[in-house]
Amino acid sequence: MVSPQHDPTGGAAPDEPVDIALYGATGFVGGLLARYLAEHAPPGVRIALAGRSEARLAAARAALPGRAREWPLIVADAADPAATDRLAAAARVVLTTVGPYARYGLGLVESCAKAGTHYADLTGEVLFVREAIDRFHAVAQASGARIVHSCGYDSVPSDLGVWLVHRAAEADGSGGLTEVRTVATMRGGVSGGTIDSLRGQLDTVRGDRDARRVAARPHSLSPDPSAEPTPSQPADAGPPARLPDGTWTAPFVMASYNTRIVRRSNALLDHAYGRGLRYGELQGCGRGPGGAVAAAAVTGGLGALVGAFMVPPLRPLLDRVLPAPGTGPSERTRERGWFRMDVRAETGSGRRYRARVSGPGDPGYAATAVMLGEAGLALALGGSALPDRAGCLTPATALGDVLVDRLRAAGHVYEVHAD
Repeated sequence: MVSPQHDPTGGAAPDEPVDIALYGATGFVGGLLARYLAEHAPPGVRIALAGRSEARLAAARAALPGRAREWPLIVADAADPAATDRLAAAARVVLTTVGPYARYGLGLVESCAKAGTHYADLTGEVLFVREAIDRFHAVAQASGARIVHSCGYDSVPSDLGVWLVHRAAEADGSGGLTEVRTVATMRGGVSGGTIDSLRGQLDTVRGDRDARRVAARPHSLSPDPSAEPTPSQPADAGPPARLPDGTWTAPFVMASYNTRIVRRSNALLDHAYGRGLRYGELQGCGRGPGGAVAAAAVTGGLGALVGAFMVPPLRPLLDRVLPAPGTGPSERTRERGWFRMDVRAETGSGRRYRARVSGPGDPGYAATAVMLGEAGLALALGGSALPDRAGCLTPATALGDVLVDRLRAAGHVYEVHAD
């Protein structure tokens, strides 16, 4: 493996393919993922660290515990197709934390799709996933590669939570899902990478009418958006509202993406969830007067952030106050964080189900490292237990119960019951 400048002293690819190559190991989230795999990957799983700089990779490796200090290094630049081809050929599974994915990710998707190498990322970018589907879904199907987008807090809890209520309703013979709403609550820091992805997508849609139309379409990630049977969906955004249990809600910043992943899962499964499925997500802000105030603050703050990003003169100010890409919260903040997703579903027969998905740790960092790490291990070790499916997939359609079981074993909660 050579660097983008073709330096022959660059990190050499392993003599034989490793089970997992972690691309972006020198970044903030990549470092958390590397440590998680070092501490939790079963013995015998061969792992490599990959990135642009051999020196930085060596430093990242030296900070890891135990046998991880012997992991091989692979030097590759996302802008060099030959390098990403060699990275894909050097691993059975590639995990990437390098975003924004629209800027850095398509070449690696192409390399993995051509090579038949499984791939998982942390994207929350609608336009990137739509382009990957259009360009590489058929290629990956032909090679047998599972290209699994959004294997972090975007969008594992949402996708697997709806998967769980679907499986429960199916087992009971309760009919297809009709109305599903997920309410998210969490404590954690703001991801610089997420901010950068939001910034990039807003820049694109501001100047491109077609991109704006794709981003706004509720079924924009479905195989054939124009053929979807349910053009209207519950609102992903709106004014603060109170649920029947007294919880005040506000728009959830990740709803506009997560909902499209869930709808893609349904479409890839031939609408097994229900052809009339209506799905939305909100953020829970608590009950009583305090919850109402919090919901108003979240609603106003989110609207102000998006509005400010759309005004170029305000960008320098935002760049000074918002987290930069590659940065993140302190270890104490990460450890004190948590997330919970309550999925509330109704079926065609009128029966109701509820799933709870929750876990410890800052959702965008500590918990995301667990999710992507276990997704990678599922791809590497799941074998015939995985769904027999290839192409540009979602966590539910690519990994299903295998990932649910692995995350439960890792300390996350995945439970479902009939109301």
